[in-house]
Parts: sequence; structure tokens; C-alpha cells
Amino acid sequence: MTDLPDWVASRLPAAARHSGLAIVSLGDAKTFGRGGFTLSSPAFGKGEELDPCFTAKEEDAVAPPLEWTAPPSGSQELVVIVEEVSAAGATQSPACHWLVWGLAGQRGKLLEGETPPRAGKNAHGNSEWLLPDPPIGETRHYLFQIFATELPLTLMPGANREDLMASIKGFVTACDVLYAPFTGIPKDTGDDDGAWDEDDI
Repeated sequence: MTDLPDWVASRLPAAARHSGLAIVSLGDAKTFGRGGFTLSSPAFGKGEELDPCFTAKEEDAVAPPLEWTAPPSGSQELVVIVEEVSAAGATQSPACHWLVWGLAGQRGKLLEGETPPRAGKNAHGNSEWLLPDPPIGETRHYLFQIFATELPLTLMPGANREDLMASIKGFVTACDVLYAPFTGIPKDTGDDDGAWDEDDI
């Protein structure tokens, strides 16, 4: 499922393209990056590998920080949907890692590990940042998608992806996408085996 419209396909590497992505359904050439609306992160650039501190490979991992520019005039609220695409699982639907809404329709940010105003159910059925955990040696791509809407949402926390998408479809004023790959590595157990360094003796 890699057949994407040119307006979004040109911004993603082949392995991160999936027709099931939320932005394919909710966005279009007119709203994509409209008015310079952009999503970014101080923790990684577009296409840069996620740090393990945002994944299941490290203890006490948290969601990465995100920043966005001002959406077009008239935007009431911002929504963030994060989905995972695996080149090896192109026939499967993207796994939902984070659903966030209740963000003011203006320039803003989410700090590292910050609890968002409202969050919905991820692929595991809870309302938290689903820590990326690909098998060792397998690369998966994480698509951070942001949508500005012309109406405020009335969804309560705990809504699922389908509910959230249905509530904003047709009301998106602008959107953007930021992607980051992550290749599975052994989990950091934090155990140094109690080894002594000669300099410590």
C-alpha cells in the first residue's frame, strides 16, 4: 500500500509511504503546508533517527518534543496523530502510536514527556505515547502528522483513531508531516555488570 498522492509522496522516503496514513485521508494538496504551517522537533530533524530515549529500548523513555508554526487564520484547534510504517508490513495498516488534541490553534509546542491536553487510544488501547519497539535490526518509520481544524473538537479523552479522524475530516485547514526512522537495538537494561575500572581502584 504505497500509492500516495504526489503532494505527500514527495516529502517521504519510499519506505515511509503508506496509503493508510491519516494525512492521506485528511489532507490534500491545498492544505498540506498551507501558509507555511510546519511541524518540527528540537530532538530530531526530518528523516533523522529517533533517539532511543523516546523508545522502548531505554528505561524511563518519554514522548519526543514537538514544535509547530502558526496555522492559517481561523484555525481553532490542532491535532497530532503519530503512526508507524514498516516496509516489511506494507499490506498492514499503520500502527497508531499517539493521538493528541485540545492544542490551541496557534504557534506552540509539546515539551519532551509533556502530558498533552487530551489523548486518545493508541494501537495498544491506552492513551499514552506508544514506545517504538521494532525487532532488533528492523527499521520502521514514525510519521508525526499535525492537523489544524476550523472547528474545536468535542471528543472526550480516550477516543480512538477512527473517532478522531471522523471528527476532523472535512474541517482541516492545514497539515504537515514529520518522519523519523528507528532501527531496533538491544534494550538498555542499565546494568553495567558491576565492572570495576582500574582507575577506580
